[in-house]
Order: sequence, then C-alpha cells, then structure tokens
Amino acid sequence: MDWTEQKCKAIDFKELHTQTFLLPNAWDAASAKVFEQCGFKAVGTTSAGIAAAHGYTDRSMPFDTMLAAVREIVQAVSIPVTIDMEDGYGSTPEEVANSVRQVIESGAVGINLEDSKMNPRDGLYDISDQQKKIAAIRQSINRLGIPVFMNARTDSYWIRKGTPADMLEETLKRTKAYREAGADGVFVPGVTDIAAIRILRKEIGGPVNLLAGAGMPSLHELQSMGIERISTGSGPFRAVISMLHRIGSDLLEHGSFERMTSNVLTYDDLLQL
Repeated sequence: MDWTEQKCKAIDFKELHTQTFLLPNAWDAASAKVFEQCGFKAVGTTSAGIAAAHGYTDRSMPFDTMLAAVREIVQAVSIPVTIDMEDGYGSTPEEVANSVRQVIESGAVGINLEDSKMNPRDGLYDISDQQKKIAAIRQSINRLGIPVFMNARTDSYWIRKGTPADMLEETLKRTKAYREAGADGVFVPGVTDIAAIRILRKEIGGPVNLLAGAGMPSLHELQSMGIERISTGSGPFRAVISMLHRIGSDLLEHGSFERMTSNVLTYDDLLQL
C-alpha cells in the first residue's frame, strides 16, 4: 500500500467517527474479508482472537506474531484497518511508540492503546505514565504524515474495581487526561448502564467507543445517545469457536454432519473469498 492510499483510508476512517458505526474485530485475513463482504466500512483486530488462533493467551502474544497478522489482514481488505495494541508492546513510551510506528508502516490507519497492565489483577497504569505513552505515539506518528486515529482505552469498568460511582469518576478523569495527551477518541469497554453512558457521552469531548455485548443498550439507543463507535471485540471469534465445539459434539455424539454442511460456504465460495 502506498502512502497516498493509506492517507486516504486514514481520512475515511476518521470521518466514520462523525456518526454511529459498527466496527467488527477480525483475527485473520479470512475473517476480515468476510466482514468487508458483509458491507462494513472498516475493520479492527481482536488481540484475544489473534492470540488464541496462534496458541497464546491474550496478553502473552509476541509482537512479531501480532504484526504478521496485521500485515495479512491489511493486505486482504480494501477498507481501513485499526489495530488492538493491548498496552503497547513496550516497557517505555519510546518502545511503545516504535511498536505503533511499525504497525502503521504495515498499512494500518488506527490503533487502540489500553491502560490495563499485562496482568489485569495489577490494575491500571498511572495516568501520567499513560499520558506519556500517548504523547510519544502522537509525536512519532505525526512524522509519518498520516492522520492515524488513536483510540485510548480505559479499563475502569472492565476490571470492575470500586462502586459504579467510583468507576464513572475514574473513567472521566482518565479519558480527559488521555484526550489532553493526544488521543483522538476513547474506548470504555464494560460499561452497560444507560445513565453512565449518557454522562460519559456528555462529558467526553471526542468520539466514544463502546463494546458490544450482553446487557448493552440496543444499537438504536446508542445511536440516539450519540455514541460514535461500537466494537465487537472478541465476540465473533468466540462465537466461531463455540460453533466448532457444537460441530464436534454433533459429529462425535450423534454422527451428524448437518451443522457442518447446512447453509455454509461451498468449497468454490471459499476459494473466491
């Protein structure tokens, strides 16, 4: 991909955040291509899905494994691709910025950076440390001349520490700090309460990204509240793995091929994909 094409994709991706859109999260070239054929305007990656597909638990995947998957996904689709960078794949702001730069040089136009430590039981990074990472990333990618969309994820709700009021207060404090450091938007997975979502949308200055899942308000409700981006996370990957379990059980327990053969892609369709 040349820089002009990548810049155009980056502009298109940023423009998506002026409205409500759904962002599916892929784990390989085939899943990304399927989402593109469905009509999605962009695709993200799921670190948990990529890790599991390569035999790792989430947060233990080597950077080179992730980067190789990114290259395959970017090459497979013509739509913008944004990457789940976990906590940045680096121990210093400079190392994190270098990892992000390699991802962008591979053709991606956006990234997610989360503030959970590699072991979630250790809690969240200090706000000042996270701001330094974000600022270093912004400085590095600005030199590339591509308007990369940096999505700062805060896991105050994800780790479920404290009361709902505590989580809301911490989320607002962190999202404000991350935006000031250079993030374009913020990602708040785990929040499902409508009242809290309304407050977040009112108080956060930039685009808000939420995670689709059980207990979430409907897409129509989120759209009416002005939430710009709804991600699927590892949901599609987990659904596919669950289907494989059901296929395996049907084969072994019932000798049935029905679930594997009914309403599925033909071999020729797979080759076309």
